[in-house]
Parts: sequence; C-alpha cells; structure tokens
Amino acid sequence: MIDITLQNFEAELILGSQQQPVLLDIWAPWCGPCKTLGPVLEKLEAEYAGRFQLAKLNSDEVPEIATQLSQMFGVRSIPFCVMFVDGQPVDGFVGALPEAQIRSFLDKHVPEGAALAAEAEVAEAEELAAEGSLEAAVGKLQHALQTDPGNDVARFDLVKLLLEVGKVAAAREAFEPVAAKAADTLSPSPRLAALAVWLTASEAPAADPAALQAAIAANKRDFDARFALAQHHLAGQRFTEAMDELLEIIMRDKAWNDQAARKTYVAILELLTKPPVKSAADAPKSGGIELAGKAVAVQSDPVIDQYRRKLSMALF
Repeated sequence: MIDITLQNFEAELILGSQQQPVLLDIWAPWCGPCKTLGPVLEKLEAEYAGRFQLAKLNSDEVPEIATQLSQMFGVRSIPFCVMFVDGQPVDGFVGALPEAQIRSFLDKHVPEGAALAAEAEVAEAEELAAEGSLEAAVGKLQHALQTDPGNDVARFDLVKLLLEVGKVAAAREAFEPVAAKAADTLSPSPRLAALAVWLTASEAPAADPAALQAAIAANKRDFDARFALAQHHLAGQRFTEAMDELLEIIMRDKAWNDQAARKTYVAILELLTKPPVKSAADAPKSGGIELAGKAVAVQSDPVIDQYRRKLSMALF
C-alpha cells in the first residue's frame, strides 16, 4: 500500500499503473465508511499477491486530485475508489461495498495470476534474446504460453524468434492457435497478420533467385517473378530487399493480385516496428494535474521511416 501525494502521484499512480493496475482509495479521517472499507482493501491487496497495487489518498490533504477525479466520475461522496490501468482512470465505485462486490470489481480489471506470471516470463525472454541466449528465450516463451495460452505478445515473440533461427515447422505449430485470429478481417491483429505473411513466405518451396532475376530483367512487369523474389528475400530475413521488389510492383500496378505487394510490404513494416511503450510524459493536463498517460512510440528507426515514405510516395 502506498500513500499518494502531489509529489508522487505521477510516479506511483500514472507510471505505476502502467506496470500493474492501481486501485486508488480516496478517503478522509472523519469518514466512518472509509474506516470500514480500508481494512477490506488491504486484505484483498495481500490476497491478490501483486496483481494490483493499493494506493490511498487523503482527500483533506490532497484535495486537488480528489476533486478532479470526483468531477471526472460525477461523484460527490467518499469513500470513492478509482482503478487506474495503463496510466488512466478506467472505472470506480463509491461506498463501503461488501467484499464480494469488491472482488467482482477487481476481477474485471486485474490480470489473472497466470497472466501475470506469463508477462514476467515474456520480459525475461526479451532480455535473454537481447543477450543472444535464444534457446533459453524460446523456452521461456513456450512456458509463458503454457501458463497463459491467450498471451498474444508471448506467441508473437515465440513465432518470430523461431523463424529467426530457421525453425519453420515449430513456428507454424506455435502459430496455429492464433491463425484464425490473424485472418479475422472484422477484428484484425496487424502483428499476428504480419507473422502469417512471414510464415507463408518461409514455408514456400525454395526459389532460384538467379532465374527470377533473369525473368525480371527480361520483363520488368513480370510481377509473379518479382513477387516470388520478394518472398524469397522475406524468408531469408532480407527485409529491405524484399520491400524493394514489392515497391517495384506497387509503382507499376498498385492493384496487382488483390494488392498482394502492398499488403506484404505493410506486413514487413509491421514486423520491423517495435510496439509502442507507455509513458506519462506529454500526457494532457487538467487543472495543472496530469491524470492520464498515453502510449508513445519508441525512438523512430530511420530505415523504417524511409520505407514508409517510399510506400506513401508510391501510393499517393
């Protein structure tokens, strides 16, 4: 449990809730129901064992934050509890609710124990991969998925890593549980869809690049040969070479083969782009108090930026 002040609310509440959900209990020393609710929340924090952080804010001592949150939710009484997730206030409840109702509230917002353990293993796997311990990283990711099969971040990282080390059959096996999701146009997942493109290219029969290049030299509009060469480069992780061939198709015929060149080009950009990180910096402020963080992009990659510009110029 932590006490929130004007000095620490950004670090503990905004940034803290980007690491784990934070339940903010707004109370006052003179409030009878607050004295009833407080021990229940402390008990639940212990029982949930790290799945959320309990924070307390004395509304008499820090009225600026208490008032702003009360106005945001249209609440005029305490105790008032607000759940912060990913740097933002997302839900709340008023009054000393029974323990069972508080549990139901928490379960809507806090990760399951298995999900929490899987997230920790994904973070460890990323560190191992960065150090070059690829087999250990694969093992961590496989265990993370055994713990939480619905963790798409772990699955993306595992399939990507298996493709990087040339284990295509294992990559396909790991990908199959999300294959339908990757192909779902109603609720698309760009990162999973990009994996599907890379996996398909990696599973294609071995091509003869010299023959393909000869066919292209003979006919610049031999799009089948050029696309096959792009797929060959993609399978070999020569991503920029693949995009160069795809761009030639796009510039000559944007709609060729149901825009296969453009879709593959976009998929490669997605594979190369790191996911955004969250930060409370630059978040909008209200009344001088910053209460909402936002996702910000990691430092841009000049190569990715260059190829995005190339695609934009070819399309428009």
